[in-house]
Amino acid sequence: MRQVEIGRTGIKVGAVGLGCMSFGGIYGATDRAQSHAALKKALDLGVTHLDTALIYGDGLSEDIIGDFCAQNPAARDQFIIATKGGIVTKPERRFDNSEVYLRDALEGSLKRLKTDHVPLYYIHRRDASIPVEDVMATLVRFIEEGKIGAIGLSEVAPATLERASRIHPVAAVQSEYSLWSRLPELGMLQRCAALGTTFVSFSPVGRGMLTDIDLDPAQLPSGDFRRVNPRFMEPDFSANRERVMAFRALARDRGVTTSALAIAWTFAMAPSSIAIPGTRAAAHLAEDATAADIVLTPEDLAEIEAVLPVGWAYGPRYSYAQAFGVEDYC
Repeated sequence: MRQVEIGRTGIKVGAVGLGCMSFGGIYGATDRAQSHAALKKALDLGVTHLDTALIYGDGLSEDIIGDFCAQNPAARDQFIIATKGGIVTKPERRFDNSEVYLRDALEGSLKRLKTDHVPLYYIHRRDASIPVEDVMATLVRFIEEGKIGAIGLSEVAPATLERASRIHPVAAVQSEYSLWSRLPELGMLQRCAALGTTFVSFSPVGRGMLTDIDLDPAQLPSGDFRRVNPRFMEPDFSANRERVMAFRALARDRGVTTSALAIAWTFAMAPSSIAIPGTRAAAHLAEDATAADIVLTPEDLAEIEAVLPVGWAYGPRYSYAQAFGVEDYC
């Protein structure tokens, strides 16, 4: 698979990575065996970057990855694992970027991943009560102690990235980026390029919408994140589905899957980026991985834009509760 460097670390990974949020049950009940099968398939495909977090199933996603690597020791050297901390979920959701909390969160993540080092550690959400410069100083100490290899930030504003980068290079920034979530084009992609920070697109297939699966929100499991997401609720869902049907036809005409075309579009817009579609289905991952080799021409991009023009999606990408903690900048 085509390789992409994470920041200026010298570490290269496949352009298509694997988002492991679903391993923690965010999109319905998880299955350890199915998740392990997806991880095995990832190795076969050259999908070497895994993205997880403490809050994905309250550590379950990390535990599943840790078990797989323990059972398959060679995987430890092949996978470049990123995890995240900074969100407290109990008794109520809040953010904590203090050194005491982040150190405890990181130690727990390392224990579940069954390792003493992760190549990339993200602040999952910024705690506005603590200057980002102080948070970076904490993360630099973790690097010096050998616990993490590089620093990442999630769902932050370009100004936050710029401030953080004055303290230490930020290897990666991840934000939702897809054909129906294009905010990063208004500053973040540009700042990442200028600062040598790799942009990581999460949910590049619109949380399953930009695929060949005909979703029915009424049939989603009770714990599925999308059941309370505005874009999957009526009347917005039906309007979105109608637009996506035209995009599916475009993908079909090109002989590729809808998800692969959607991911390939992110690479065309941000050539040095990494995409981390989330799945625990090996077959879906195999489809997604083909995106790394799809080259879109200016004519292709124009056709896609005609079908799904910027701002086409009905409904906000998050509910008010889901948007809590995401830094807005436009």
